[in-house]
Amino acid sequence: MKLVLKKTASLIITLFIVSLLAFLAFQIIPGDPTTKILGTNASAQKAEALREQLGLNRPVTERYLDWLVSFLQGDFGTSYSYLRPVSSLLADKLPVTALLTLLSFALTALLSIPLGIASGSMRSQAADHLAVITDQIIMAIPPFFFGIISCYVFGVVLKWFLPGNYIPLSENAAGCMGYLLLPALSLALPRIAMTVRMLRGSIRDELTENYVLTAKSRGLSRREILLRHVLRNAMIPVVTFLAVSAAEIMTGTIIIEQVFTIPGIGRLLVSSIGNRDYPVVQAIVVLLAAWIMIVNFLADLVNHWMDPRLRS
Repeated sequence: MKLVLKKTASLIITLFIVSLLAFLAFQIIPGDPTTKILGTNASAQKAEALREQLGLNRPVTERYLDWLVSFLQGDFGTSYSYLRPVSSLLADKLPVTALLTLLSFALTALLSIPLGIASGSMRSQAADHLAVITDQIIMAIPPFFFGIISCYVFGVVLKWFLPGNYIPLSENAAGCMGYLLLPALSLALPRIAMTVRMLRGSIRDELTENYVLTAKSRGLSRREILLRHVLRNAMIPVVTFLAVSAAEIMTGTIIIEQVFTIPGIGRLLVSSIGNRDYPVVQAIVVLLAAWIMIVNFLADLVNHWMDPRLRS
């Protein structure tokens, strides 16, 4: 209970700091959203009237406190560009990003665990070296590069899909999942490689423990030792890493959505930054930060629960 209270207090303080920085950052950046809304030819009187309407001429402290109270109540303000509540915009875009994140995480977990077990239990030295080299290469390539190559090979050359032609889930579920498969795989590949490497190392470390020798002396086969004893202990750091990957995948969608022209949170964030649509950017930044910190918070709790050594 003490750990939970300590982690919760740290989470709340960090979120407060992030919200403050996200709000103040746009007060420091040069430029005025009224110019973006009205254009450069607008008169000073119109610009000042709009600033008053948007509340931009009020003190920064007063605006931040009002924004924070409204944010905590679920009111993220009104978009300068779309003239719609920010919460409404996020409700339209969030399901796409959430589906992409979920699909990418599922691919990461389903592919990395069996590959990691196979890599960790390899006896062939040549196959082991090949697996390590392949793993290093995949980890070194950023997801957006995988995405660009995928678009070119499968979209332009093979014409399996039309790049930029996103299919909404409400129109065609199979078509939507098919379109999101390559973006999800592009996001998942580096994390699959990292998880495989971690699980491989964890299995190799566990195989050197004394309890493995004891199990061998009792006549258990290598497969039985691996499945009954080694894997249970080796999975502890991997489960935590996979939980953290869920947060990283969500933030990774910001770039991959640009590559595949997916109408999610990432594209909305990038376009809003260009349009100086501060309410939208602030809401997305704080929500993404909250997602990352909450997932890490839960991962710490799961790790603490799974590893008895941390409870001593």
